[in-house]
Order: sequence, then C-alpha cells, then structure tokens
Amino acid sequence: MLKLAILVGSLRKDSINKKLALNLMELGKNLFQSEILRLDDIPMFNQDLEADLPAPVARMKKEIAAADAALLVTPEYNRSVPPVLKNAVDWASRPYGAGVWLNKPMAVCGISGSPVGTAVAQSQLRSALAIVGARLVCFPEVYLVESAGFFDDKGEITADRTRQFLHGFLQCLADWTQKLK
Repeated sequence: MLKLAILVGSLRKDSINKKLALNLMELGKNLFQSEILRLDDIPMFNQDLEADLPAPVARMKKEIAAADAALLVTPEYNRSVPPVLKNAVDWASRPYGAGVWLNKPMAVCGISGSPVGTAVAQSQLRSALAIVGARLVCFPEVYLVESAGFFDDKGEITADRTRQFLHGFLQCLADWTQKLK
C-alpha cells in the first residue's frame, strides 16, 4: 500500500481543512496508508539553523521522505498560503538541491467559506512546489466551499457526489504515484 503524508495548513483544533483531511484519509483508505504530519512545533525557517537541524524539522522531513506521495490541504488566509504550510514547504525544500520534495508525487486541495474556495493559495503553493521539483497532480483541481451542512455533526462530508469526486481525486494521486515509481 502506498504511504501518503498529509500536511494541513491550519493549526486550529476545529479546522475545516483538518476535517477535509480526515475525510480524505477515510475515502482513500483502500489507496493509501495516510498520516497527518505534525506542523505546530516547526520553527520558522531560518537558514542559520540548517547546520544543526531542529528535531521537529528533521522529523517532518524524514516523514515526507518516507512517504510515496504528499497531499497539502490548505485554507486561504488573505488570498495567500497559510504561514504554517509555507514554512513546512520551505524547510522541506532545504538544503537547496537536496530537499525532500524533489520528484515527490503531490497534490493540493482545500476548503474555505469563501466563494473562490482556496484557489489563490493553491496556485501559490503549486508555484512554490514546482520550483522545488515536486511532481504535481494538476487535474482534477479541488476548490471546496464550505456551507451549512457540508459536514455533519461528526465532521463527515454529507454529499455522496462530493465524496465520490474526492475519491476520484485520490485515485488520480495514487495512479500518478504508481506511474512515477
């Protein structure tokens, strides 16, 4: 079974993007062994710290390197990438030329209450990931808009059509990952 590292760009306990990630883990359980990586203890990127890499950064990089693929689940903050997620992308790209994103099959998705979903944040993430050599699934794109009833009281996605679409998205990532292996 393929291993999937999931990075969620929100630290909030009741984050809708964390709910989305948990739903994706369930929807993709026949495709991936998934794990949401811890990001709340990663210090802000500082090149001076690369010589003696902080333990949380070393852990995160090891987890990403050990995964067959990665999935970034992002909110959008002020039409941009959340700092915690951009920080993780930056740390994992270092040192230059030897980051863990190089040739890593990846996908990006997200959910927001905004009518444009997370389109701008995802576009910015795709640009950053392309420059560090990640191998991105570009289709289908997943820009979800949360509205009343999107999640039930257990945090599960209520619409069968949305669950089917997301399973197809994960299938594309699994197929892409197998192709690149």
